[in-house]
Order: sequence, then structure tokens, then C-alpha cells
Amino acid sequence: MRVLLVEDDEPVAESLRRGLLRYGFEVAWVTTGAAALSHSDPYDVVLLDLGLPDADGLDVCKALRGRGDVPIIVISARSDETDRVVGLEIGADDYVSKPFGVREVIARIRAVMRRVQPRTPAAETGPDRYGDRLTIDRKAARVRLDDEEVSLAPKEYDLLAFLTEEPGALMSREQIMEAVWDANWFGPTKTLDVHVAALRRKLAGAIAIEAVRGVGFRLEIVGGNGADGGGGAS
Repeated sequence: MRVLLVEDDEPVAESLRRGLLRYGFEVAWVTTGAAALSHSDPYDVVLLDLGLPDADGLDVCKALRGRGDVPIIVISARSDETDRVVGLEIGADDYVSKPFGVREVIARIRAVMRRVQPRTPAAETGPDRYGDRLTIDRKAARVRLDDEEVSLAPKEYDLLAFLTEEPGALMSREQIMEAVWDANWFGPTKTLDVHVAALRRKLAGAIAIEAVRGVGFRLEIVGGNGADGGGGAS
């Protein structure tokens, strides 16, 4: 997948670029809005910083959206809710706040690409398979354990879908709450523990969700190394 990274902060850009490259992404890095708008090589998704030296990132986002429907994920240190709302209203597909982890950005990219790109028909690829027992049909939002459908509450499914984006990756509570509940969630995070407990109970023997004290959670596939078979989690 080809990523156009628009970021003028060199340490941030280099760290993100290296992380994306490790996961198999191709990255074209530019540092200004003008360079982003004049970039002629094809790309599949844009990671766009709002704090650019030559232009407001929101204006760049609007201009890019006017040219086509390539997904745009805004990355910014701005915490003002207005910027988030305006960014989404003028065409951004998602919004990631700094500081962020590379795995979170990759999970956001994959989630956005699933929304905007039609999947290959299930007859050709099938649902995503995790280990020997668990399958997730993201198109139909259905989960099966040993070929039997598992009834999950909407947020239980969303949590499982997010954590299985990167099996083995440690996700902070803040990352999970923002991705699964709401970017501006200000309530207690106890609801996360309740949903994790529900997934552990309903999918026992297929996944293990480890709680890392003071940080968050890590999902591991029991008897497997992530997604395989079917369509894969890509």
C-alpha cells in the first residue's frame, strides 16, 4: 500500500516512515502543503499533518478531497474538538491525535481502507481467520467460533475487530477508547474492562487478552500467529 505522508516534523515523520516501511507500506514523504498538492506519483492513502509551514492543513485536506476520494487520515497535535469536526466535515476519513503509536496509525489505515474499498467476494477469499477456531467476517460483522456464530454486542464486536488488526500489539487504554468508543470519550474506562471480560468469556480458547498494568491490553491468538487463511487481516 502506498502512503503519502505530509509532515514537517522530521523526527515524527522519520519514526512513522520507518514503522510503516517495517510493515510493508511504501511511503512518499513531503513536508509542505504545496508539495502534497503537487505530488504526482499515485498513492492509496494520505497521512496529513495540520500544522504545515506553508498552509493550513485543513485547506490542504479540502483541496485533496476535491481531487478525488483517496482516504485522508489527519494526524495532528491540535486537541481542539473544532479542528476534528471541521477536518471530518471537509473530507478527512479519520483523525489521529499526537502522540500516537505506529501500530495505531496502521490499524486506522487498514480500517479506513476496508470502509472505502470493496472486498473481494467472500466466495473467493472468505472471512479473516485467526488461528484454527476463530473467524471474523468484517463485511457482515459476524464472528464464528468453531464454525458456530457467536453473539456479540456491537461494542464487543468493534473491540474484537480493533484488537485483531494487530495481534500481539500492545494497545493503550486511550487508543482503544478512542478507536472503539469515541475520540472525545471523557467517561470512565471501566466499560472497556467489562467488554474485555465478555470477549474472554465468549471466545475462550481461541484468543487471550492480556491486561498490561497501567498501559492497556494485548490480544494473542491461541494456537496461531495472527490472521491466516481466507482473506487475511490486511
